[in-house]
Formats: sequence, C-alpha cells, structure tokens
Amino acid sequence: MSIRSQSPTGSVTEKKDVVKHLERTTVTEFVVPDADYDTNASAGFWGRFLKKSPSPRFLEDLQRMNETELDEVKIQKIERKLDWLIIPALAICYAFYYIDKTTLAYAAIFGIKTDLHLRKTEYSWLSSLFYFGWLFWALPGNLLMQKFPLNKYLAIFIWGGLLMAQAASRNFTELAILRTLSGAAEAIADPAFMLISSTWWTRAQQPRVIGLWYCANGGGIGLGGLLGYAIGSIKGGLASWKYEFLIIGALCCLWSIVLFIFIPDSPYTTHWFTREERLIIVSRKRHDQHVADARKWDKGQILEAFMDIKIYLFFFFGLTANIPNGGTSNFGTLIVKGFGFDTLTTTLMQIPYGAVIVLFILVTIFVNNRLPLGNRTWLMVATNIPTVAGFAMVAWGKNTATRLAGFWMTGASNATFVVGLSLVSGNVGGTTKKAIASAAVFLGVAAGQVEAPVYLTGVIACMVSRAAEIVVIILLRVVFVTSNNRRDKALASGQIEYDPRHIPLDDVSDWKNPAFRYVTLGAPKDV
Repeated sequence: MSIRSQSPTGSVTEKKDVVKHLERTTVTEFVVPDADYDTNASAGFWGRFLKKSPSPRFLEDLQRMNETELDEVKIQKIERKLDWLIIPALAICYAFYYIDKTTLAYAAIFGIKTDLHLRKTEYSWLSSLFYFGWLFWALPGNLLMQKFPLNKYLAIFIWGGLLMAQAASRNFTELAILRTLSGAAEAIADPAFMLISSTWWTRAQQPRVIGLWYCANGGGIGLGGLLGYAIGSIKGGLASWKYEFLIIGALCCLWSIVLFIFIPDSPYTTHWFTREERLIIVSRKRHDQHVADARKWDKGQILEAFMDIKIYLFFFFGLTANIPNGGTSNFGTLIVKGFGFDTLTTTLMQIPYGAVIVLFILVTIFVNNRLPLGNRTWLMVATNIPTVAGFAMVAWGKNTATRLAGFWMTGASNATFVVGLSLVSGNVGGTTKKAIASAAVFLGVAAGQVEAPVYLTGVIACMVSRAAEIVVIILLRVVFVTSNNRRDKALASGQIEYDPRHIPLDDVSDWKNPAFRYVTLGAPKDV
C-alpha cells in the first residue's frame, strides 16, 4: 500500500482536527496494541515467525503526524530511552562477537596447535575457514534479515553453542567444520547491528550510535585479554584452550537471552513504547527520505544494486579495510608474542590495544559532530593515516617499543570503519537494496580476512591495503558529491520536480527518490 503525503496548506481548523485525531488514535491503540502491524494471518503457522509490516492504519496516522511539528521534549525523552535500552545491549553483544572471533588466537598461545597436532598451514586454514563460512552466508543471510525479526534472527545463542562445541574437537577436521559453521552463523552480526541502528535512529545520529556500540570492539579486545589471562591461570583437568572455548561460549549463550528480551523487533511491534511514541520514533526520521521497512524482496532493487557503482565501492571498502584486520584479529597475539613477551603477558598486551581503539573511535565521534559540513570522508582519510604509519613501524621498527607502539596505532582503523558503516546505512535507499549494500561490505570484510599473512610480507600488505582504502574512500566521495550536484542541477533547471515536504512511506530506493541526497548528518553536502 502506498500512501502519498499532501501539502500542509490546510486551515488552522483542519490542523487542529489532525491533532485531535492523533490523540484519539493513541487512546484507542492502548486498548488494541497489535493493530500497529499486520498479523500475517494469511501466511499460516510459519507467518508467526516472520517480520511484521506496519498496518495501513499505522501508516495513515504516521502520514498525518508527518504533517505536524513534533514536540522536541518528547523526542529527547524517547531518544534517551532508546539509547539506554538498545546501545548497551548491542555493545555487549558486539564485544562477544569480537571475542568469539579471536578465541582461536588465544587458543593458539594456550597450546591448541600442539594438542591437536596442527601444522602451521592447518592453523592458517582454521582462520580462513571461519571467513569461508561467512562468505557463503553473507548474501543470503542479509536478504533473510528482511524476512525475520532482528532480535530473534541475530541468534547469538548459536554462536556460543558452536564455540563450546569447539572445545570437544579432537583433530583438525572437526575443528575446521565447527569454525566454518561459526563463520556462517556470525556473518549477519555486523549487518544486523547496522540495520538496528538505521531502524531506530536518524541518519544524523547513526555515526554516533554505530561508534558507541563499535567501541565494544576495543572493549572486546581488552576484555578478551583479561579473560584470556584469567582462563590461562586456571589449573584444572582440561587444557587452557578448552576452558577458553567453554567459558566464552557459555557467557555468549547467557547474553543471548538478555538480547532476546531487551532488543525490540521494530517500532511497530515493540511494547517498550506507547503508540504515540512509536509514531514519533518513525516520524522523526521523516527527513531521511526512507522510512519504510518492507518485508518483501524487491526484484527491481536487486537489479539496481548490481548496476550501482556504490555497491562495488562498498565491497572494496570492506576488502581493503579488513585485509589488515585479518592479521591483527587472528594473528595479533602471535605478532605480540613474537616481540619477546611470555604467554600471559601477551594476553595483557591486548588491553592497551583495545583502549587505543576505543579512544580513536570516541575522538572521531567528537570531531565528526563538530566538523563543517562536507568533511566526513576527509575524516575517514585522516583516521587511516595513523594505521598506515603503525604498520610501517611494525615492519621496520628497530626495537620492541617502536614495533609494539606501531601495533597499537593500527587500532585507529576502527574509527575509519565506524564512519564508513554510517555511509552504508545512511546513503542507500530501499530495504532490499540496503541489504545487498550491507552484504557487499561484509563480503569484502570476509574476503579480506580469508588469507592469513606471513609476518613481514603480511604486515607490508596490510600497510598497502590501508593506503588503497584511502583511494576507495575518495572515490566514494566523488560518487556522492557528483550525484548530489547532478540532482540539484536537475531540480534547479526543472528537469525533475518534487515536493520536499513529501515523505515516501513506500519502499523507494535512492535512485527512484528524487528528493534523496547522499548524506550522513542530514545536510545535502555532508559527505
């Protein structure tokens, strides 16, 4: 159902009638809360497990609310509640997500290679197989997110279960199978976090929100180091690497229950907010030019995605950003241990690395909110420069202190990636097209981490990859600026016409919506 907005030029009496209608609707919906979304009754038994679309009645009331000025006090109250309800849950989940991926690195220094008689090439394959599973499930996993409720589809309970099962591995083959399944299960993590962020917050707010939960990446590194030190100190009947898998996996399973309870599915189905608040949550995003949350795949948007150069640049952004991350996440502990530290000290050396990541992200968020418009992509370039320098210090540093400091400096790249994720979530219109764009980024992420680097050659390759990432960022900027300028000129010359007050409530891609501008903070030239 497509509902078009009308120009808000009615009389004062008509506007008062709109307000009165909203007030009456709010009271009614407290009595019948399920009327905000379609029940999927025609879909049968399995329809109960599918994502629910907003009801026609909700869309009609949303259309009316979009014609009114929202109460800023109410908006701030709702956004504070959103921040405290969702961001901490996502942050802790993201910490587990990072720790899960790096348990193999800690298992390596706790003796798994000796106990399972792993050859050097087999350990490298275990790192790569995780991302082969990720590659396999990235595209279908992203498309299925359009069909299922996010808090249920995230399913980190499966992550924990597979992690605990790895403790029972007796040889390379068993561990390889479980690593591949773990990669497939976690392939939807980053895209799900991004989709949750874009569902609940405006494009202007998404860099801050993504940055806050992504800080848990650094927190996960620090927490992983502390847990690794504590687990390595356990004197039990099992090998230390087995405790690593069992304890981290069990904690992950426990947190999945909290996530299931506290993360709401969508603004239409949540019971954490009143009906009026649900309408405000969606209506405050009216200027994003994309407020629909479609459950059906759009074939036209699939074709459009494969014709859009942005999608390919997003892939290369994910690729160039994560060739280095494959080295630091899977081999970071071995690199640091190679500096001459013992096993337990190596685990503790991950704590400053995590702190550096958090510091860079927070500083970037702070600077980002205060930069003049039009400098977002330049900020991404600036945060990448310390990473290039850091890898150079690791490769050619003359002493341990220089090389260790260089390794820590590579954490600056996480700030670049945070801002890049906000470009994806904010600059693609259309639910299906956005899912493919997200998949493209994380296909690049997985591809970049598949091959394990040899030490010196790998470090140099990481440095070159970061330099290539800067080129990709500049190309994205060119695409965004050129597209915005072309649309502005077409509007000025009368080639296209649209009412800027019209807010599309149907599922429209960025190509099909003439009012869409490629932005990250809500201003036309903020790229």
